[in-house]
Amino acid sequence: MTLAPTSAGIHDSTTVDPSDLVSFDTLLSGEELALRDRVRAFVQEQIKPNIARWYEEARFPLEIVPEFAKLGLLGMHLKGHGCAGQSAVEYGLAATELEAGDSGLRTFVSVQGSLAMTAIAKHGSDEQKDEWLPRMAGGEAIGCFGLTEPSAGSDPSSMTTFGRRDGKDWILNGTKRWIGLANVAQVAIIWAQTESGVRGFVVPTDTPGFKATPIEPKLSMRASIQCEINLHEVRLPAEAVLPNVTGLKGPFACLNEARYGIAWGTMGAARDAFEDALNYSKERLQFGRRLAGYQLTQQKLVDMALEINKGFLLALHLGRLKDAGKLQPHQISVGKLNNCREAIKICREARTILGGNGITLDYSPLRHANNLESVRTYEGTDEVHTLILGQKLTGTGAFR
Repeated sequence: MTLAPTSAGIHDSTTVDPSDLVSFDTLLSGEELALRDRVRAFVQEQIKPNIARWYEEARFPLEIVPEFAKLGLLGMHLKGHGCAGQSAVEYGLAATELEAGDSGLRTFVSVQGSLAMTAIAKHGSDEQKDEWLPRMAGGEAIGCFGLTEPSAGSDPSSMTTFGRRDGKDWILNGTKRWIGLANVAQVAIIWAQTESGVRGFVVPTDTPGFKATPIEPKLSMRASIQCEINLHEVRLPAEAVLPNVTGLKGPFACLNEARYGIAWGTMGAARDAFEDALNYSKERLQFGRRLAGYQLTQQKLVDMALEINKGFLLALHLGRLKDAGKLQPHQISVGKLNNCREAIKICREARTILGGNGITLDYSPLRHANNLESVRTYEGTDEVHTLILGQKLTGTGAFR
């Protein structure tokens, strides 16, 4: 697979992305551009005409899951077992286009691939991989990832969900909260304390004692699913445990995959909000002239575009490092913290150009901004990533 830029990737991209001030596409290979364009076309044709309705109805469209599978988006960064084996940059580009449609769509791909499938691929047995990964890559089975609890979010070491041995079996008891896709999933990756440390368990969701309840109503991520999971005397066979990891390094390895995708995805939401605002400013008349002709409007558009360009350049740099096997965890925090923070500012600023019309679902900026309130919180809050970077800079941990 070609990862370095090729001549096929060098072209005038100004007609593709109005926010592009640095000829970003010239940094991408032909294969990367082709994948980006396939996902972009899918979002343009099947997501954007419907997303306002799905958001208003607070419904995740399960009918698009087979389409995700056909595009090779489910576990696309994994190799073998029916997974596409795409590069980190290609995964990032796909995440960008999906989140330009809606954060809930990118979140589905992230929960399925970066979290649930990655947990099995990195830490699972050959039997677990054979049983679940092909079905999940094909969209025939949906997975969820149970780490967060009602009182254990940023500090997963305080989780109270517990797995105890009963002969050869395991018994799980506890509660997980804010778990994406749990009520439509066929398999859950549940992390629990045990006498030997934190362990991961592959839990079919039809196991007696497993119950997932959607969290409603929500003001954010409405075209998405988040649940509370209750585990009551959930009995599992010995082979349900993920055999190749013990401790929080297990879920953290998966979270880093998801955080990486967020660095790209949030810029997709920002770009889409910018484009709505730019197009509106060229058409809306005030005081006898178009909004785009006013200096204050141009300053807003320039400031937004600059941050979008910087965000994409950062994401691409992280992707190249990841593909080279050189990406460090604190660098993922740079991307997650910066790009989430800037994306939500961009979406809010884009809404101001739209005026009162910007609070309707006819336009994307406020929907994106509302979604980003959740994206900014999950997979590590601003505060958590700030302290990760603070520890990197000072050598002193400040979490406790």
